[in-house]
Amino acid sequence: MTPTSPKPFQGFLIVTCWLAGFGTCLLFFQYMSHNCSSRPYIPYGVPHVTPSNKISNNSNPAPTTPPAAQPEKPILLLWVWPENYKWDFSDCKTFYNIDGCHLTDDRSLYNQADGVLIFHKAISWDLSNLPPSPRPSFQKWIWFHVESPTNTKRIPGLENLFNLTLGYRRDADISVRNLLTVSKTPNEEFEPPKKDKLVCWIVSNTNPSTGTGTRMKYYEELSKHVKVNVYGNMAGSRMKDEDYYPTLASCKFYLSFENSVHKDYITEKFNGPLTVGTVPIVLGPSRENYEQFAPGDSFIHVNDFPNASALAEYLLKLDKDDEAYRRYFDWRKHVSATRHLILWNQEFISYICHACEYMGIHREYKQAHNIYDWYFS
Repeated sequence: MTPTSPKPFQGFLIVTCWLAGFGTCLLFFQYMSHNCSSRPYIPYGVPHVTPSNKISNNSNPAPTTPPAAQPEKPILLLWVWPENYKWDFSDCKTFYNIDGCHLTDDRSLYNQADGVLIFHKAISWDLSNLPPSPRPSFQKWIWFHVESPTNTKRIPGLENLFNLTLGYRRDADISVRNLLTVSKTPNEEFEPPKKDKLVCWIVSNTNPSTGTGTRMKYYEELSKHVKVNVYGNMAGSRMKDEDYYPTLASCKFYLSFENSVHKDYITEKFNGPLTVGTVPIVLGPSRENYEQFAPGDSFIHVNDFPNASALAEYLLKLDKDDEAYRRYFDWRKHVSATRHLILWNQEFISYICHACEYMGIHREYKQAHNIYDWYFS
């Protein structure tokens, strides 16, 4: 008997497998077509929004964490207006962008005040007009004084009352000065204003008992050799505020003579001429002390000359040498001076505003110390 041939059976299996594979592929393509048509195209990098994270137009936004509460501004109480010169406390923001405390003169806030600012010259000899005692333990008293030691009354009983000192000295707790500013980018080339006077001096206080004797003697000697244009009470009338800077700018040199000689006692008499393009001639502390606040080639120090006659000779020489005179303004390439306030009631604004700034930054404990040991040393 002849065995059955396997070829028809193998052909049957091949056809069956091919049909089964084709059917499987057809079902797969139908499934993918259905799913792709029901889902939008999503470009790469764009997050897909599913029903679980899609936000309805009618739903409320997710709650946000409230911002942290800002610390309450410290209260600084101005106990007495210095010289009764009153001004708007908002000037601190206007002139110096300082808004770090709540500045007030309302004495009803005394028990809440973080600091009390007390002007030395306003204190009664018997201390009867000081704030009530004992003061709150958290409170700081600030000794506010801008005069030199020569012109300071040593009122008994103040030695260990104050936690902080405010004034012109660099080692005061709150030191306030007319500082120059430095810039890496060169400033525009400075052109001094036109001058029609050689030497000028604005002066009111000529009382020798206040320490002015030294500067008056030097002026009297200098004026024998060079004309000095004098303004202010010494000339018979007070200068108008609006005339201050124009007058300074019209002079080649200005006598920045302090009424007494003490370390760091360098006042607006020095800052004014620097700001307007006039060379200050200084009489005060040492040249080294001045150079801690301004470039050494920005001013002339009387100590650089053996006497007033030699200084006058040098000034007359510079008057005829424009190139040498202009070298006194080379510092302006990278350094700038800012004008100080000059209205009659603005004398103490900078000090009070910077005390406010200090109180807003420094909350730490500060021990009271002997102000006289420090100030008169």
